[in-house]
Amino acid sequence: MEIRHATITAIGTFVPEKRLTNYDLEQMVDTSDEWIVQRTGIRERRISAPHEYTSDLCAAAVRDLMRRYGKSVNDVDMIIAATSTPDFPFPSTASLLQHKLGVSPSTGAMDVSAACAGFVYGLHLANGLIASGLHRKILVVGGETLTKITDYTDRTTCVLFGDGAGAVLIERDERRSSFLSSRLSTEGSGGAHVYQTRIANRINGVELIDKQLLVQNGREVFKWAVRTVPEGVREVLSNASLDLGQVDWFVPHSANLRMIEPICERLGLPPERALYSLEYFGNTSAATIPLALDLGIRAGKIRQGDLALLYGFGSGLVQAGMLVRLELDPEIEPPFPL
Repeated sequence: MEIRHATITAIGTFVPEKRLTNYDLEQMVDTSDEWIVQRTGIRERRISAPHEYTSDLCAAAVRDLMRRYGKSVNDVDMIIAATSTPDFPFPSTASLLQHKLGVSPSTGAMDVSAACAGFVYGLHLANGLIASGLHRKILVVGGETLTKITDYTDRTTCVLFGDGAGAVLIERDERRSSFLSSRLSTEGSGGAHVYQTRIANRINGVELIDKQLLVQNGREVFKWAVRTVPEGVREVLSNASLDLGQVDWFVPHSANLRMIEPICERLGLPPERALYSLEYFGNTSAATIPLALDLGIRAGKIRQGDLALLYGFGSGLVQAGMLVRLELDPEIEPPFPL
């Protein structure tokens, strides 16, 4: 029987040029740099230009991947775009990327809507599609322009969100696999804790605030994540017959540093083994995990062969965890200008 493996062979990222600092936010709402840093760990976030959309950020991340790793994407046979802020409800962001990147029309293209777990969902799908023999070369992209749906009159949420994108190329490999184990979970009963209204105005009988902007009950999301994510992490490890001591890096969704800290504490994990992207990019939802991975690569922290446990969680309420072995070229890229 032929054994098919899927391997991550390249990564690329992109963030817009414009910065929104905590000091800028002090001029917009009743807040302060000290308050924001103390409660979130965020110092600034990147803001897309008025005519710069999610597909633009995603395409730039793929071009970064191509430049750094010498990869071509015109023969990709599937594009998976994870986003909660697509340019349009339809056509899909993935189909827009096919055109922007000059990918062969014979490719498949689909969007994944799993909020902050979207990128890991995309990896999960790509691994399955390649392992099954259906596909050979897949682009997985996580990108957001959350600032376009952020309510800048709400001081509890507007300090959190930023824009950015990250992309990985996953290819068939007869010798090795990047993917060791995964775990998904869904608690749809918590859907009203993080949402953006569109057609419907009720979730599970709960009346929603109808302003088509991002609405979040931060306290409830925090309690849910801190209570359930450690259990999910242990399940991912158990599925691979490994323990946390064998993992080099924990890469959780960069929602809030004050959320990551108690998760690490409950896991018994030293905080220095967690990688996150929120300090200078804010919460970029589906983009936080690839941005954190690339920051680790650029800083020389992640080395070839390292094990990383990726864990996304967010609106739905959904979770997606995955244990991956990173075999990326260890050559260090210049760091982002932070």
